[in-house]
Amino acid sequence: MLNVPSQSFPAPSSQQRVGSGGRSKVPLKQGRSLMDWIRLTKSGKDLTGLKGRLIEVTEEELKKHNKKDDCWICIRGFVYNVSPYMEYHPGGEDELMRAAGSDGTDLFDQVHRWVNYESMLKECLVGRMAVKPTVSKGLLPKGPVTEIVAKEGPSSPSYDWFQTDSLVTIVIYTKQKDITLDSVIIDHQDDCFRAEIIIEDYSYLMHLRLSHKTEEDSSVRVVENVGKIEIVLEKKENTSWKFLGHPLENHNSFTPKKDAGMYYRKCQLISKEDVTHNTKLFCLKLPPGSHLHIPIGQHVYFQQTIGGTEVVKPYTPMSNSLLSDFKEPTLHSNKFLFFLIKIYPSGLFTPELDHLEIGDSVSVSSPKGNFKVSQLQGLEDLFLLAAGTGFTPMVRILIYTLTSIPSLRKAKLMFFSKTENDIIWRSQLEELSYKDKRFEVEFVLSAPTSEWNGKQGYISPALLSEFLKRTLDKSKVLICICGPTPFTEQGIRMLHHLNFSKDEIHSFTG
Repeated sequence: MLNVPSQSFPAPSSQQRVGSGGRSKVPLKQGRSLMDWIRLTKSGKDLTGLKGRLIEVTEEELKKHNKKDDCWICIRGFVYNVSPYMEYHPGGEDELMRAAGSDGTDLFDQVHRWVNYESMLKECLVGRMAVKPTVSKGLLPKGPVTEIVAKEGPSSPSYDWFQTDSLVTIVIYTKQKDITLDSVIIDHQDDCFRAEIIIEDYSYLMHLRLSHKTEEDSSVRVVENVGKIEIVLEKKENTSWKFLGHPLENHNSFTPKKDAGMYYRKCQLISKEDVTHNTKLFCLKLPPGSHLHIPIGQHVYFQQTIGGTEVVKPYTPMSNSLLSDFKEPTLHSNKFLFFLIKIYPSGLFTPELDHLEIGDSVSVSSPKGNFKVSQLQGLEDLFLLAAGTGFTPMVRILIYTLTSIPSLRKAKLMFFSKTENDIIWRSQLEELSYKDKRFEVEFVLSAPTSEWNGKQGYISPALLSEFLKRTLDKSKVLICICGPTPFTEQGIRMLHHLNFSKDEIHSFTG
């Protein structure tokens, strides 16, 4: 599964929005695009140098292959010759070389754990790592032994179930008092039932093949003060169940979120409407058996098969609170997801999205991201810095803060675009600033016409120092920034130079 970088603003070489500390992208040579790599892997060329043989690789052998023209990397016990991929890697050769001749699993997980490397590098597979011989009892290595103490996390949940003639109720006891509906993800199709509960940085999974058929739609209730989750299923036949179901993969597991696999469900395209000359609003409908509330500030991944290869790209769902011109579906809003997507005619991913017909499906992942709504509690000044579709995570944060944070004094958005025609939801933003005097919006254009009377240019210390003025000397402030790589990275450096602390800045990925 390949992660497709987006187009850049303003630098043509920048390809992906990243968070603070995220990896930068580098310009690729002509003929070294993602589609070019897919073509190469299907050309029949020997990319391993082993003429189709698979070998067992020892640690000593792996260490020998640590040069750009001879680079082997181990990921989860499998060894790949990534030398042919060097020039195709959006993160650049240096990033791959960090794992040259070694186990790169941890580095891979930090950067793009969701990527299906088996698909991307299957033609580069050298073989498996050799299994180390087990150390016999009594022959322990000499020297001091460092005791590793695992950090204590939340207690593992448990579950129970009971039934009536027509209903089955599954009860999950999380032992946490801050569980909300946002923490519960349910996917139920046919007799396969999957419930994932997010507890802090951990994931609890129920995964069963139910013993009898039920209606796919379910009701979910959270008793927040005791951390109890009730999921009610309607039986298709009024028969007594002797057991709930047969366990499937990873059932009743409790693992760190970073180790949990990526799960996708197929969502139906309900509508797509033009917002600007190159940006469209997509409305997707969740399957009947899915319960999915995407927390504020988090994103999902779209998955498509392009050229026989699975490709993924991150998108942040929008609130429909500003969609005054959008004819919203009349069904329950929790079943619908809205995405603002810029279409790149010469791109790989977005033209495929644009060609989808109403009723077609898109695979959408469970939520990812590290923004927490608790960052907004007690907030007095909110500053939002957005470039292009980096505006998308700002919408729900802005609306939530204006409606649910009583301490808020001021919310300001500085919105960077190329031209006036590129400004997303200009009229809605101006209307919001008129209705709520706490909100101010400033538009900055990089390529304005001579008639433009507003600010122009790119992000700069001068623009920021004028914009980022607290309402009080020591007011609690949060600055959110999202946009293409150069915008985000330059902005973060400028914010630090303006003496804003790390805790006062949040940058978004995707």
